[in-house]
Amino acid sequence: MADLFPRVGTFTLGYRAPEVDEYFGRARDAYEQPGRADELAAIDVRRASFDLKRGGYSTAAVDSALDRLEVAFAVRVRERYVKEHGQDAWMADLAERAQALYPRLRRPAGERFAAPPTFRTGYDRSEVDAVLNRLTAFFDQGRPLTAEDIRVLTFKRRRSWAAYEERVVDAYLARAVDILLGVA
Repeated sequence: MADLFPRVGTFTLGYRAPEVDEYFGRARDAYEQPGRADELAAIDVRRASFDLKRGGYSTAAVDSALDRLEVAFAVRVRERYVKEHGQDAWMADLAERAQALYPRLRRPAGERFAAPPTFRTGYDRSEVDAVLNRLTAFFDQGRPLTAEDIRVLTFKRRRSWAAYEERVVDAYLARAVDILLGVA
């Protein structure tokens, strides 16, 4: 069987090919047979992770395919919802989900998320706050922001006194990506 993705060099770490192959096989089945109990959602695709192995699949190629797959599942969910309930209902649902993000956006910069445990590292507070300011401008003023803008973010690592807890920020931004994909 041919590889689904290009491989990295023998001494370079890439994603374990069997894990990736199995995941994309399940994803293809879920996409081709909508409505199954084990159907994937866009957020399930975003949470996919694979172990690393020397000579594995190119992480960039797999990550790019995951981004496309996430969009495909999000579009399908939106189309199904709009067909059943209408565009206005979809936009109302998105607005309701966006409202759940607002309390953190209204907190003062530097206080939007908890810090990681003492002597640990996390995401740089000022960088995360800058992203949340962009999200606020999107919601309040209609400034441009896409799911891709959020997905490609990387944050510097800082000690706990200058950082936010990574998992909480990641979960929050995943919810923001869902909303942005719904608007696209």
